[in-house]
Amino acid sequence: MSIEGKRVLYISYNGMLDPLGQSQVIPYLKQLSRRGVQFTLLSFERAASLDSDGVVKCKQLHDQLAEHGIEWDWLRYHQKPSLPATAYDVIQGLVYGKRLVRLKKIEMVHARSHIPAMIAVRLKRQFGIKMIFDVRGLLADEYVDAQHWRKGSTPYRLTKRIERQALANADGIVTLTEKIWPIIQTWDGLSGRDPFHEVIPCCADLELFKFDSDQRAQRRTELALQNQFVIVYSGSIDGWYLTDKMADFFAAWLERDPTAHFLWLVPGKHKRIRELMQQRKIAPEQYTVIAASPREVPSYLSAADAGVAFIKPCFSKLASSPTKFAEYLACGLPLVINAGIGDSDDLITKERAGVLLSDFGKEEYAKTVTAINEFRQPSIRSRMRAVAERLFDVATVGATRYARLYEKVLGAN
Repeated sequence: MSIEGKRVLYISYNGMLDPLGQSQVIPYLKQLSRRGVQFTLLSFERAASLDSDGVVKCKQLHDQLAEHGIEWDWLRYHQKPSLPATAYDVIQGLVYGKRLVRLKKIEMVHARSHIPAMIAVRLKRQFGIKMIFDVRGLLADEYVDAQHWRKGSTPYRLTKRIERQALANADGIVTLTEKIWPIIQTWDGLSGRDPFHEVIPCCADLELFKFDSDQRAQRRTELALQNQFVIVYSGSIDGWYLTDKMADFFAAWLERDPTAHFLWLVPGKHKRIRELMQQRKIAPEQYTVIAASPREVPSYLSAADAGVAFIKPCFSKLASSPTKFAEYLACGLPLVINAGIGDSDDLITKERAGVLLSDFGKEEYAKTVTAINEFRQPSIRSRMRAVAERLFDVATVGATRYARLYEKVLGAN
């Protein structure tokens, strides 16, 4: 079945001005709109969208999306107090969503994660439209693993109820990993049901994320790097990301290679990084901290030689697909990652895309430094890029799988 001309309401609780909206929503919608899908996008934008700079950015993005045939509507995101604020957002989303379904003659609602799924379930029940539940992560389990919630607490039970309802009503389901799907299939919401399913990892825009030798030379000159081996981390720190362990790892690396350099591409908390480095007696000239814009990140990744990311291994992370893995590989960087995160172990064991740490001990760090030497040959960039093209291209992998799911769901009776 063709998806051309099909009218879809896409609901995201993440804002389109946020980095996640920019990297993990808009590129997919643009690709699918080229295949003929008529999108109405409803997102929840943070307070920054209301200031003078935010208003200008919203207008620019609105016009940009319109050029791709995507109609963008947004509502204000409310954060505190947590449960009442979220409840208010769901109510306003449902009221606005009903209006959009009627006005745009929507045929399917695509809910990106749990909060939009609350809205989508009610739209499906009222209007009889199709529904896709895009499971971006196991929300309740993530909060428990992060020790923000207690298992069995009111927020946990409410979120699990939302999850069950979404699974029970969805015509199609997206997971980020192969590993989590057999587990989800045993849950109450899917009991006796067999909805359409696709595994769609977090992909990267390979037109944007790619190695550039000229930019590599330029950035390395700016950073006063000579022939140093450069390790890069890109993204937010702390939370799920084990910033202290990455600092420990680099300290162990310097014992073997005193000329190595750590490039931190992080939007904030620069003082925290400097404190971690100082505590480990890492000199200021041995690392750099930069708040790079999204457009600048590929050039800095081109300047590096390996991408690192240590993530807290726990049950909920079996459902995770870190975007930075795709971005590192797209720019030709081998990965230095820890075991137990989604399907990423296979990137190392099957695709030979870097080095996998089994723990965070000094002996394991030393083995990793030795192992990464195998990835210093000039041909490594093209090989890592090939892995990204095969597994993480937003156009040929992500959008293609979404289109396949859309065809199945919209074509089903």
